Amino acid sequence: MGIDQTDRKLMDLMQQYFPLTATPWQQLAKQLQLEEAEVIARVKRLRQSGMIHRIGGVLDSKTMSYDSCLCAMSVPAARVQSIAEELSRQSDTTHIYELEGTYNLWFTLVSVNAEARERRLKEWEYRFALPVLCFPIEKAYKRWAQFVMQQGGE
Repeated sequence: MGIDQTDRKLMDLMQQYFPLTATPWQQLAKQLQLEEAEVIARVKRLRQSGMIHRIGGVLDSKTMSYDSCLCAMSVPAARVQSIAEELSRQSDTTHIYELEGTYNLWFTLVSVNAEARERRLKEWEYRFALPVLCFPIEKAYKRWAQFVMQQGGE
């Protein structure tokens, strides 16, 4: 799918400055000097094409007194897709990745406390019939990640 310079500007804006208002598309349209309907159509097209995977906030679970842990599983290749899809449907999992190596499926689990985390891990181990390794977050290293879409900031 081809994207034009306006798509690139829109995606840059959405990463840098997503307006937290009742009319975010209208605000973005104003910045881009477009009609709101065109911005909405562009975002729909970009989502359908897979260029935009997710639109949403990232909350700091530690600040909100939640418990986070990085989880790893060693999943047979034939089951990776189905287990990843199941995890992606859960409200308490984020950042699901398949990597090469013995532990090939990684994800983050966010729970209200350590007890809830342990219950959830046991539930998944039972459901998937596989062990889940859990590495509780002791210190978070946050980096701002942005995928710059415009060449040379144009």
